[in-house]
Amino acid sequence: MSRYQRAIIRQKLPEHSAPALPGIAPILQRIYTLRGIQTAAELDYSLTALIPPDQLGGTREAAQLLHQLMVQQGKILIVADFDADGATSCALMMRSLQAMGAKQLQFMVPNRFADGYGLTPAIAEKALRLQPDLVVTVDNGISSIEGVQFLRERGIAVLVTDHHLAGSALPAANVIVNPNSPGEQFSSKHLAGVGVVFYVMIALRAYLRELGWFTEKGIAEPNLADFLDLVALGTVADVVKLDHNNRVLVNQGLARIRAGRCCELIRTIFRLAGKQIAAARASDLGFTVGPRLNAAGRLEDMSIGIEALLTDSPDKASSTAHLLEELNKERKAIESEMKQQALDDLDTIQLGELMPAGLCIYQEGWHQGVIGILASRIKERYHRPVIAFADGENETLKGSARSVSGVHIKDALEAIAAANPHLLEKFGGHAMAAGLSLKKADLAVFSQCFSDAVNQQLNGQPLTGEIFSDGSLLQESVSLDLAESLNEAGPWGQGFPEPLFDDRFDIMQQRIIGGTHAKMTLRPVGSQQIFEAIAFNQSEQLPADDRATIHAAYRLDINLYRGDRHLQLLIEYFQVI
Repeated sequence: MSRYQRAIIRQKLPEHSAPALPGIAPILQRIYTLRGIQTAAELDYSLTALIPPDQLGGTREAAQLLHQLMVQQGKILIVADFDADGATSCALMMRSLQAMGAKQLQFMVPNRFADGYGLTPAIAEKALRLQPDLVVTVDNGISSIEGVQFLRERGIAVLVTDHHLAGSALPAANVIVNPNSPGEQFSSKHLAGVGVVFYVMIALRAYLRELGWFTEKGIAEPNLADFLDLVALGTVADVVKLDHNNRVLVNQGLARIRAGRCCELIRTIFRLAGKQIAAARASDLGFTVGPRLNAAGRLEDMSIGIEALLTDSPDKASSTAHLLEELNKERKAIESEMKQQALDDLDTIQLGELMPAGLCIYQEGWHQGVIGILASRIKERYHRPVIAFADGENETLKGSARSVSGVHIKDALEAIAAANPHLLEKFGGHAMAAGLSLKKADLAVFSQCFSDAVNQQLNGQPLTGEIFSDGSLLQESVSLDLAESLNEAGPWGQGFPEPLFDDRFDIMQQRIIGGTHAKMTLRPVGSQQIFEAIAFNQSEQLPADDRATIHAAYRLDINLYRGDRHLQLLIEYFQVI
């Protein structure tokens, strides 16, 4: 069986008739229409276009609670998640509270391997030893029923800021701020954890201003927009949907990064990666900065990353960036080996049309910190939900799930838990990603339950990989200028994808570079134009005949080499025809 399941390239169909967008080029009119843009207001990325903070429930109560602790000079402990969203959320809250006059601030990050996710009872016990007056969760907490209860029973106030879906019960926190809380009317349900923190900090500043705090304390009122580099990084790295509100946050953050108004760690990572910060794009945050920051939480301790996000010292930022670079290389090597093992296992099974609708994969010795990435890679190959497992403690397995369009992964896990109350020890997440744990002995039973739950959601719909294109581009003047225009028309990302086109090309030359990447010289069928193209991690797809014709889904890319800028096609997927 091929390790690449054949996908279908389809042209998107607009949901609505094309709107009139004054001053927008026809190609962008088409692209925006295919992404559901109906009005010019949806392309307004100024800060005034943000949904007002007072529309997010709990922000004023959170501000009042934080103010109370600041007046009393109480100890505030921030408990963060161990991914890039958690790290940026923590750094944003620390920097913002310090700028507004908070004195006693600490943070804590659970260890992925020893502590697990969120404000667990064990983490709550560790927090208690630091004698906080208030514990604030960032990017976690909505499912931490027992941990929150433990702290409240001991007189510790708790503020939960999160964006994950709630379970059947809510924690007994003093205040909860979560756009996905039951009954919450906030219209943007896709804020990342760092976006939620930004809203809370805006509400706190407004409340302090209302009370005359800044004048009384002789503190310059901070411009919280100065921290939007952190908001943009966390939002993109967490792969949340870039609805209009999130596009405003990312666009504003990128503008500051391009101007060099960002934290030292981001600046240093761009330099080490050979990226021009003045040309920073959302994809740079998602594929360059985010993975390096995440490497700390995957292989070591995310406290390393948070400390680096908080420092203004170029030397400290540089030393941490070099460490993150090495950790990321190690993560890639581990991931590559695990992926090869998973593919080898799947290749030994005569799956064919009988491949399960949901795949569960496991090998002894797999690294807990990398199973999420592994699940994503296998999902991309086989176009179906995947859960990758690694060994936990006491004969348990920890799983990381990634889903595809049409399958809500958390709903699938909830259905399994409802039908089999003792099968899952714990789980949580959202539509496209989730985490879980179960007994090792129950893996076979769970695997069948998972496939059945996915089938039930699909209700007969096939799991065929579909790549949706914005159509042919060859009727346009394909040039470096067009590539730059498309780049500037973003920010692009999850739910608002970068423009993708499809056409047929004759291969003029082909070779493999870097062991796994396909480098090609292409000529559109029936044309005399010549394009350089690269297809990352798709060398196995190259035809034996180097004069074959392919159908390719591609993006326009600007390749920077020794200071020169060249147009190239970045091929997402191709088939020989």
